[in-house]
Order: sequence, then C-alpha cells, then structure tokens
Amino acid sequence: MQRVLQHLGGFGLLLLAIVDSSPIPTFGGPDILTAILAARRREPWYYYAGFATVGSVIGAYLTFRMAHKAGLEYLKRKFGQRRVSKVQQYFERWGTTALAVSTVVPLPFPTSAFFAIAGTLDYPLRTFILVVALGRALRYGTIAVIASHYGRRFIAGLRHPERHHGWLLAIAVAVVVATTAALFLKDRSRSSHSPTVKTGAT
Repeated sequence: MQRVLQHLGGFGLLLLAIVDSSPIPTFGGPDILTAILAARRREPWYYYAGFATVGSVIGAYLTFRMAHKAGLEYLKRKFGQRRVSKVQQYFERWGTTALAVSTVVPLPFPTSAFFAIAGTLDYPLRTFILVVALGRALRYGTIAVIASHYGRRFIAGLRHPERHHGWLLAIAVAVVVATTAALFLKDRSRSSHSPTVKTGAT
C-alpha cells in the first residue's frame, strides 16, 4: 500500500491525509509519506505539504459534518462514553487551543476525536477550517522542509524512533512545555477578563 501511495505522489498523499483525519487510524501515515516524498525532491517541499494539508482539511470537514449530524450520544455509543467525555471536557475548557495543538503536534493525539467533538458542539465551521488548515500547514510544512534538507536520515528517524530516543525526548519535552505554557496563558487571560463580583452595602 505504501508503495502504491508513493507512486501516486501528491494525489496518494491527499487520499491518505483524508483518511488520517477520519476515525480510521493511519499511525502517522501522512507524516511519513510527506517526508518520503519531500526527501526525493522530485517536486518542491511545499508541493507535498500542500497536498497533505488540503487532504487533512477535507477529511476534517467530513468528520466534522458527520459528527454534527450523528450527535454526541452516537459518538459515546460508538467510541465509549468515558473516552468521548474526556475529549469533550478538554475541548470545552480549552476550545480553539485544544484544536490547534491537536492539529500541529505530530504525536498520537486523538485528532479526529477533536474534529468530531467540534462538530457535535456546534463549533463555528469557518474558524474550524481556518485552525485546521493553519495547524496542518505548519505541521506538514515543517516535516517537508526538514525531510527535503536531511533526506533519508530524517525518514529513518520517523521509521525507527527508538534509534533517536534522545532527540525525540527533547522534542516531546519542548512540545509539552510549549503547550502547557499556551494553555496556562489562555486560562490566565480568561480569568483576568472575567467579571468580578463586588460586595458591600447598597
């Protein structure tokens, strides 16, 4: 299957990215395929990043619309009430930040679950498309640029992460710190803008 998608080039990447944004797991397939194609340098890096981004946005939109029609109760029956409730609570608390982080960070985040929850909670569609497009463009653009520069060495790192545990640990720590800081600042900003209740005799 991977060889077929590689042969299809950008179109194969587009199809894989659509599937990746659905509940069907691809285990980082678009990331790896973007890196492989960009490393070959048959086309500019942004060519493959663009196809991956467009495919991901299409898949996210389809998941959003399907979840919107199915409703939250269907998701709970399909994927389990506990799992869906956790994602729902996280999304309701952090909103756009949670959606943005799930689209950017190339870790096993349940991104399609965030897409589905956004649909069931009537999240603004235009904002949804914009956040997903920018997040995915940043993610796949970064992967394509690095793969185009480092070639097979970067692909080997994606395929065999155990050989590069030091770098992966450093990246993971940096992502966690950056994400925690962003969420903390947003929560603090929300608290500072919330109205205060004044007490006293009238």
